[in-house]
Amino acid sequence: MAVDAVIFDWGGTLTPWHSIDAAQLWFWVCEEHFDAAEAEAHAAALHAAETQLWQAAFADQRSATMEHLFELAGVPVSEPLVASYQRAWEPHTFTDPDVPVLLRGLRDRGVKVGVLSNTMWPRSWHEDVFRRDGVLGLIDGAVYSSEIEWTKPHPEAFRAAMAAIGVSDPARCVFVGDRPYDDVHGAQRAGMRAVLVPNSAVPPFAEAAPDAVIDRLADLATLIEQW
Repeated sequence: MAVDAVIFDWGGTLTPWHSIDAAQLWFWVCEEHFDAAEAEAHAAALHAAETQLWQAAFADQRSATMEHLFELAGVPVSEPLVASYQRAWEPHTFTDPDVPVLLRGLRDRGVKVGVLSNTMWPRSWHEDVFRRDGVLGLIDGAVYSSEIEWTKPHPEAFRAAMAAIGVSDPARCVFVGDRPYDDVHGAQRAGMRAVLVPNSAVPPFAEAAPDAVIDRLADLATLIEQW
């Protein structure tokens, strides 16, 4: 069956996978704004809250936001603190160099391009990343779980992504991601084909059987053309 749309995961897919020490990152963020004891306590609380919210996303496919995170941690939020957090994350957000050519090629073939990301970040942060890297205009629509009730692998998250790019038949959609559970299992459960871009640090899911596996995003164009 022909392909009308390709929808991509963000972290670890459109951006190369980075292993990040989240506890250390939170401490670096907090030490700029609090004394040593407070920084250590706030960083621990933020890391614990972040872990709890991601565990809820995994178990129940329920979404969360940065506001939920700070509230759960009991840490006072300020613009300078948030700005430090964004600066700490910036080195881990750069778009894979294969992406601009890939997305242009898909659009030249009449294939719509979408993004579906499990994230607590607001849309504006993601769009700033895509704008910085010159690919925002190559994306027809995006859904960030911080804006909806569900996270992947819930089928409603995939349906929301389809709606965002104006397609209705999941069998004519391909989802590309690096997580066997969230991305492969979730997309196939929603009726899509799924392409896995494997990362060794991502937990396996024995029931996931991707329709294809690629080593790098540049390999996707040939696969889509074959399909």
